[in-house]
Amino acid sequence: MKMKKFMNKGIPVPSVMPVDQEKWAGELHLSNFVNSYYQYRDLQFCGDVKKLLIIGPGQGLDTQVFKWRRYEVTTFDIDKTLNPDVIGSVHDLSMFDDGSFDVVIASHVLEHLAVPYLDRCLSELARVGRYCLIYLPVAGRHFQLRLKMDLKGIDLSFIIDLFNYFHRPDGVTPRYCSGQHCWEIGMRGFRVADLGRLFEKHFEVIAHYRNRDWNPSYNFVMRSKHIR
Repeated sequence: MKMKKFMNKGIPVPSVMPVDQEKWAGELHLSNFVNSYYQYRDLQFCGDVKKLLIIGPGQGLDTQVFKWRRYEVTTFDIDKTLNPDVIGSVHDLSMFDDGSFDVVIASHVLEHLAVPYLDRCLSELARVGRYCLIYLPVAGRHFQLRLKMDLKGIDLSFIIDLFNYFHRPDGVTPRYCSGQHCWEIGMRGFRVADLGRLFEKHFEVIAHYRNRDWNPSYNFVMRSKHIR
């Protein structure tokens, strides 16, 4: 990945999101349901799945959906107020043994990390899970034209992203999404191809796609290279 080299000093330590936690935890949007559906759908790429690790469970909708579908779910978050099963940062999963989970899900999580933590984070995800679903936010404004004809089974979607390439993030300063994100897909140095090369150090990318039903999201389905 073509990114700047960073000095150790000045790199922010992973921390909780700078938002009103009580208000945020009480919010529920259509996108939450769409995201949960796509996670469930993408699990079908992952073979026989029983044990899940959800990184950043948020308001808990994903957790409830998977428990309803009879998966064994463990939740993990840096924010103790969200009542995760395990508290910690995603770049350090040392409390879990190798191959502890069939699938690890990190939906809209990694963009909160400064770039110097990313490689360690991906290594840890690939160590503890056979498969990994990573969903990331797409930068910019999004305009979508969709043609859907149910009788013919036609569903065509065209999405144009504006302004995302004008941003060149330093990768360590959380200056996007109201001070929550250090980077987003589509910014300079963080195109899909850039991230794909980073992921391929630890994973085989099985599928990646733009979510047409929630267009600010780009989704990756991957198999660990560290677990045989």
